Amino acid sequence: MRSNLFDAANQERQTTDRWALQSNKLLRCSLTPDAPEIISASGAMVAYQGQMDFSYQGSGGGMKLLKKMATGEGGNMMRTRGQGEIFYARQADEIFLIQLEGEALTLNTKNMLAFDSSIQWDIKSLGGAGFMAGGLFNLFLQGQGMVAVTSDGPPMLLDCSQQPTFVDPQAAVCWSANLQPQIKNDFKMGSLIGRGSGESFQLGFHGPGFVVVQPSEGIQIPSSS
Repeated sequence: MRSNLFDAANQERQTTDRWALQSNKLLRCSLTPDAPEIISASGAMVAYQGQMDFSYQGSGGGMKLLKKMATGEGGNMMRTRGQGEIFYARQADEIFLIQLEGEALTLNTKNMLAFDSSIQWDIKSLGGAGFMAGGLFNLFLQGQGMVAVTSDGPPMLLDCSQQPTFVDPQAAVCWSANLQPQIKNDFKMGSLIGRGSGESFQLGFHGPGFVVVQPSEGIQIPSSS
């Protein structure tokens, strides 16, 4: 049988790295019984080799459980343990890896692909304005381990320390956890009639840190007429 499908570029890349990109849209993770488990977005697994055990990632109880019930954030996560290799992807989005070494990161939950279970996580909201801007609840990650983040297109890194930076909430992928974004509304009420809220509200960032932006507002669900 002959086909360019069998070219070396399409074959699994052999590596000893625990986290490795097979391509810019496919992630390979190696699991062993003594390594941290992996927490991923539900449905992100596209293939695996070896023996894997999948389970629902619970909230851990307490306030985290209440936040999940109230917001729905963090509710669609899976925990994987086992021996072998597992592959993750989502909507053919681009994937990039972030190594946390004690730092913290705030992540749009729609852009979370997977992270080491050694990383502590919680659900954060943008204060009382969260629901007004479409339910802006995000995932706060802190500790030691790897995080895999998706971007709908090549991501752009913006430095927020030089001047105020404003980002569409649907385009914001992740940002420095020390930044406290504010909701900004540049439109008068009359101009919002008959329009979507994509550009009605922005997240305002200012201070030492960064925000990652994707060149897309993500998958848009059309409203029924």
